[in-house]
Amino acid sequence: MNLLPALLVSLSAVLASDLLVVLQAQESGEASLTLPAQWEYRAPLISPEHRDVEPSRAQKDPTVVFHDGRWHVFMTVKLPDRTAIEYCSFEHWEEANGARRTLLQISDSQYCCAPQVFYFTPHRKWCLICQVGIPGVKKMWVACSTTSDLADPESWSPVQPLLDGGPGDPRTVGGLDYWVICDKARAYLFFTSLDGRMWRLWTERDRFPHGFDHCEVALAGGFFEASHTYHLKGSDRYLTLVEQNGRRHYKAYLADRLDGPWRPLAETEDHPFAGKANIRPAAGVEAWTDNVSHGELIRAGNDETLPVDPDHFRFVFQGMLEKDKQQKGYGQFPWRIGLLEPISR
Repeated sequence: MNLLPALLVSLSAVLASDLLVVLQAQESGEASLTLPAQWEYRAPLISPEHRDVEPSRAQKDPTVVFHDGRWHVFMTVKLPDRTAIEYCSFEHWEEANGARRTLLQISDSQYCCAPQVFYFTPHRKWCLICQVGIPGVKKMWVACSTTSDLADPESWSPVQPLLDGGPGDPRTVGGLDYWVICDKARAYLFFTSLDGRMWRLWTERDRFPHGFDHCEVALAGGFFEASHTYHLKGSDRYLTLVEQNGRRHYKAYLADRLDGPWRPLAETEDHPFAGKANIRPAAGVEAWTDNVSHGELIRAGNDETLPVDPDHFRFVFQGMLEKDKQQKGYGQFPWRIGLLEPISR
């Protein structure tokens, strides 16, 4: 049975309602994946701190886990003379901006950022993946820090490289925004390069965090950075979100396996996964962003498989107004962290 005509009619009707987007991944009858057509945001959750010592200019690159009744947020912070990773924890999102913040002491580098945090079940450890600039090394480190106590920001170990930028480094290009996800057999490492490609490396799961090789292009298109990949709970499929440059927005792709091809779901600025075209402030909230940049879906679990519930998407992101970029270098952009929630379906 050819489902394409019926699919097109259904898709047009849903888009017209502006409530949700139903995308059929294949004509073969594969179950549909529902993406929000519209998102809503409230006031910024976490803003730069104007403290006396090392005031921050931007809060960026959030990674979020919910554990023991609390939210734990790790993020990049832009300081006057360095870029570092900052941590805060709170019970309710309304408390986020007032929560105590701590700079992680995991590296002496002046550039340590773009964290990803998950619990690696085989080692019974929390893992923090990040990128670290090392003087004299052509490609930055892809590094890992670990702890047994997520709530203690002083307990994280000094970073050790997964990839050290040396002669044996399998990367063929410099990249950024590194992301680890595991299936039953392998740990995969995804990253992006500024020429519109997403790359994939892997190692056997029982060798993690060592042994990454097989560097290959996983996806090519008009995107920029911050590729984040998740397992769709209740299925055997995977969702990857990739950021587009310019007025920042997110595209979405679907795959049946982590070493397989990706199919586009939402990949234009007019119809993005999340961007200016489909976000709006909640009632009574002043518009503070028309960019959706370096964000993470709130997960349905904290382990290395990175599950998300496709029926309850929520997206923590960095945002700002495009007009506020004018006459500023990238390091001066005043990014703040917010939360996108789908408008009722």
